[in-house]
Amino acid sequence: MTDFNACAITSMSLGCGISLKMLHYPAVLELMDEALWFEVHTENYCGIGGTKIAALRDVAERYPVSFHGVGASLGGPSPLCQTHLSQVKRLVKQFNPALVSEHAVWSRLEQSYFADLLPLPRCSQIFRNLASGIQQYQECIQRPILIENPTHYLSMRHEMTEPDWLIELCRFTGCGVLLDITNLFLSEVNCGINARAYIDAMPASLIGELHIAGYSVDPIEGNALLIDSHDHAPQPEVLQLLAYALRRFGTRPVLLEWDDKIPTLTELLVQRRKIAALVKSETQENRADA
Repeated sequence: MTDFNACAITSMSLGCGISLKMLHYPAVLELMDEALWFEVHTENYCGIGGTKIAALRDVAERYPVSFHGVGASLGGPSPLCQTHLSQVKRLVKQFNPALVSEHAVWSRLEQSYFADLLPLPRCSQIFRNLASGIQQYQECIQRPILIENPTHYLSMRHEMTEPDWLIELCRFTGCGVLLDITNLFLSEVNCGINARAYIDAMPASLIGELHIAGYSVDPIEGNALLIDSHDHAPQPEVLQLLAYALRRFGTRPVLLEWDDKIPTLTELLVQRRKIAALVKSETQENRADA
């Protein structure tokens, strides 16, 4: 297994992708867009067969797909679930996705699963847990993965900044980073993390993908607490931060996440085209300045 290589990712020419939702199948099969790709949540297709896996096969035969895991609990105190790993391994072997990613979080304690992506305190013991989880996952599927930065809702004590933490994890395990721009913006508002300084601190060579989504305002705290709801089009301030990241990192696959209050495929593609136009504009400007 080789280490992550951002050049290999960008050479695949993945443009702006969207989440694959079964309510849009089979309309997605009729689309004709060479730059389109689809992300699926890995756990939705683990250990199953039948029409759902057949539908994913139909899409994967026409478009690149990525697998984005939400349930491995890579940094948790409990050992990784071997049944889950074997199912992911089988799925990756079957579909050979363009990208595989997971979260730098925890979500499980022994047999209790919290159905949430919980941030980790950045200390030496937790670093060992997370690095071990990443290594086990990568060794199982025999390829490097991308790990996603979490959304922060509460400030915690840490021994390292998050960029330094991610950089060291990449160096230690050979993984790359999926930088979620919305998570970063929300963490800035909620906890005072400087989003642009965070982006400036990340080496472009480690960034394999960017995520973007809409957020919601907490009904009690209002604008002082923003929620990573994935149920709106990305707000202008998030798009501005995406543009900043593209100027910093150059061309990268960008994924529009929309997991609740899902619009029609037509509306989703309208929003995706807006983001694709922004990506094109910023990357062309980068080339002109080079």
